[in-house]
Amino acid sequence: MRVPRRPDGPGPPPLPLWAGLGAVVCGVLLCVAGWYGVSGERFAERQLPYLASCTVPGAALLVAGAVLLTRWPSAEPSTPVVPPAHVVPPAPVVPRAPVSWAVARSSGPPVRVPGGSLAHRPDCPLVDGRAEVSPAADADGLSPCPVCEPPWPL
Repeated sequence: MRVPRRPDGPGPPPLPLWAGLGAVVCGVLLCVAGWYGVSGERFAERQLPYLASCTVPGAALLVAGAVLLTRWPSAEPSTPVVPPAHVVPPAPVVPRAPVSWAVARSSGPPVRVPGGSLAHRPDCPLVDGRAEVSPAADADGLSPCPVCEPPWPL
């Protein structure tokens, strides 16, 4: 028995929806069957029949089903939705000041972080704001920082 579909009301979904869903389900089943068949074979010449008869047609059915489902009209209304008057728009985004990784060029004595292996300028971004820095003049075996390039040798 065929139920006519009203253009403005409920009714059975059209053929593209059912065909798309069926194609996707069959495609998934074929891909799983092809994977299962290929996984049991060691040699490539025995895997090719599973690829040709299951995996490739399954992938084609998945693509065809996806195309049919995208052609299905969405349930969204065609007129734009106007937000209620009591909704406050979001505040504008204020960009933060960029972090400056510019090369430090202070003339103070080099400093180091305890346990570190590099000597830095006092305004190097790698040690800027750290409380545990100490003078690097008394430490042996330090290398110059590649970011701030302190005067070397100490």
